Amino acid sequence: MTNHLNYRLIAQWCEDPQVAIFNIDTQIKDNLISSNWDIFGSFDLDGAHTRPFVLRKNGLIDFGYLDPIKWTTNIRTIAPVVGNIFSISFNEQDSGAYKIVKIAALGQKKSS
Repeated sequence: MTNHLNYRLIAQWCEDPQVAIFNIDTQIKDNLISSNWDIFGSFDLDGAHTRPFVLRKNGLIDFGYLDPIKWTTNIRTIAPVVGNIFSISFNEQDSGAYKIVKIAALGQKKSS
């Protein structure tokens, strides 16, 4: 039996929870987001357009080779608990605080 499960983590931008919703599917192990691989996720920037990304092991948010802009985050360094806050840096001057609002286990539920 493994000591980690797959989860979907959803976070909202603290300044305006209705825009730029962040989500990733990941494993949580030892009360941290597993850092053994890159993680896929997306931003819902305006409630109508989802922007996929890869969260690299070093915290880089990579939108792909066609988009030279690279954001960074410290989400891998905090405990993934509802209510915890992490930051995303959009460039050297601008960053935003994000609050974890939901963590849900993924996969099939066992019937009794």
